[in-house]
Amino acid sequence: MSSLGNNEPALQQANWEALILGIGNVLWADEGFGVRCVEALHERFEFPPSVCVMDGGTQGLFLLPWVSSTDRLLILDAIDFDLEPGTLKLIVGDDVPSYMGVKKVSMHQAGFQEVLSSAQLSGEFPDEIALIGVQPELLNDYGGSLTPTVKQQLEPALALACEVLRDWDIDVQERVDALPGEDRIGPGALEIKDYEAGRPGGASA
Repeated sequence: MSSLGNNEPALQQANWEALILGIGNVLWADEGFGVRCVEALHERFEFPPSVCVMDGGTQGLFLLPWVSSTDRLLILDAIDFDLEPGTLKLIVGDDVPSYMGVKKVSMHQAGFQEVLSSAQLSGEFPDEIALIGVQPELLNDYGGSLTPTVKQQLEPALALACEVLRDWDIDVQERVDALPGEDRIGPGALEIKDYEAGRPGGASA
């Protein structure tokens, strides 16, 4: 299994069996949901070497080589479904691109919709695609973490992601040993516990 943070240099194009891609920005509250999901998946589960777990951040079109080189694509993101905050939904197949572009919660979704469109036009669209999205509660909070409403959907999202991957015949195993710090996806200072602990309270901000 390969794991990539959003500061990693691009690798030579490979043919992945599956790409698990979290997109969003952890600095803007619930917009970080997708990234927090892939961080947790990578920390707690092991996958075959043919599976790439990636923090796609807000890279937009820079993600096209990755999307074009995978057979199966699982996306995790905050999506405006116009539902109650915290609502978790699984979208599969041809419906995924439309959901990525209907009501954008951030500019990164505009860029990623272009990625999917470009992959379709080039004939390099994944054979199977799924989106696990959560309805955000709060986005306009720079430096904020996930709201409690959205944070409580992390575990259900991980369970749903594992279910999708197993349906794709991807071997998913819980880690026996703790993931070494140097193998984590993102920089340590942005890991959710340290990130939340580092924000000053209202009295000191």
